[in-house]
Amino acid sequence: MAVCNLEYYSTRMHEVIPQEVIHVGRELARAGFAAYAVGGCVRDVLLGRTPNDWDVATNAKPEEIQKVFPKSFYENTFGTVTVFADDMEIEVTTYRVDNAYSDKRHPDSVRYTHDLTEDLARRDFTVNAMAFHITENIQLITNNDKQTTSNSYESLVMGYTLVDPFGGQKDLKEKIVRAVGNASERFNEDALRLMRAVRFATQLSFTIEEQTLDAVKKNAMLIRAVSQERIRDELVKVVMCKDAADGIDLLRQVGLLEFVLPELLDGYHISQNKHHIFDVYEHNVRSLRYSAEQGFSFTVRFAALLHDIGKPKAKQGDGPNATFYNHDMIGARIASRAMSRLKFSNKEIEDVERLIRYHLFYYNVDEVTASSVRRLVRNVGPENMDDLISVRLADRIGSGVPKAEPYKLRHFRYMVEKVSKDPISVKMLK
Repeated sequence: MAVCNLEYYSTRMHEVIPQEVIHVGRELARAGFAAYAVGGCVRDVLLGRTPNDWDVATNAKPEEIQKVFPKSFYENTFGTVTVFADDMEIEVTTYRVDNAYSDKRHPDSVRYTHDLTEDLARRDFTVNAMAFHITENIQLITNNDKQTTSNSYESLVMGYTLVDPFGGQKDLKEKIVRAVGNASERFNEDALRLMRAVRFATQLSFTIEEQTLDAVKKNAMLIRAVSQERIRDELVKVVMCKDAADGIDLLRQVGLLEFVLPELLDGYHISQNKHHIFDVYEHNVRSLRYSAEQGFSFTVRFAALLHDIGKPKAKQGDGPNATFYNHDMIGARIASRAMSRLKFSNKEIEDVERLIRYHLFYYNVDEVTASSVRRLVRNVGPENMDDLISVRLADRIGSGVPKAEPYKLRHFRYMVEKVSKDPISVKMLK
């Protein structure tokens, strides 16, 4: 077992580890069991980030965990007990080895083990296959120490030991996403890991290690075994990354996009007309890039990514004079079907569909009338107009223009603000 002292990080451990996690480790230690923080929380600590979730691995069996924590919940067959510590839920899982994965998602059965390295070996990527010991000094506490202060905890958390049998810390430093062991075996066990490889590379601004990347490409079709809900969740996380556009294009490069969002791929190498310098696909992705850079909401980002998704079907002619009549309405329908397939909520679908349907609004200063703006506000909804304008800004930058909001668009925004105060529906009349 490769073990490294967390010398650099130990000085801030007491600032990072929640007291609820320390409590769980302390109680397990008092009962004679080990407790390790594992997975993403360890990765985040080593990256200097504050983890969102904390997972604990232990040599205690599920029934033994429940004895230590009577107020806990256990419903699956994979050895995970949800422990309630104050207002925090912490998943405590028995060290285990997974057996065959018939459905390409979950192990058919598991075998408990006392070897932490065996438990880490079943994980997806090296950066997620590390653990640090949260009880190695806590076992010195006795039952008479119930009045121990938080200051005492600070001394207890110093000198923690990092367990890193697969070189995760090295890969973190080199900014690499690498599968644990044989990459194809890991992806055949759980096909969602294909999406997770892309998502981690995008979130962390890492590159996927060559053999792992080859395995993603080789096994991309396995993603069909994964539920649309889980694919959607990973896709949303990619879209919400700072480098979302790179993540979407990485999905294309590894062959996953054709299974995840083939409608977007239909625009690849579909040329436009004299008003555009990029093909339909690149224009959509560049629009997403701007949306992500501006920190727009998911609704705006996804609408920007899909706003011209109807152009391949609407295209008439070729060259500089090609036309795409009604691509806004066609694209809204295509986006709606794609999002329905991916199990988005009705509201999410309606919001994105609306923004795509009306993204071609007209805003020439001398030609836009108050009545036309009022009609648009009525159709889109006053609460959605900022999002609609944001999609249009992304559309402009995605087309290669240097300025997102020219004077005439600022004037349009002024018109929207003005007419939004008017009674645009019967409900608004006194």
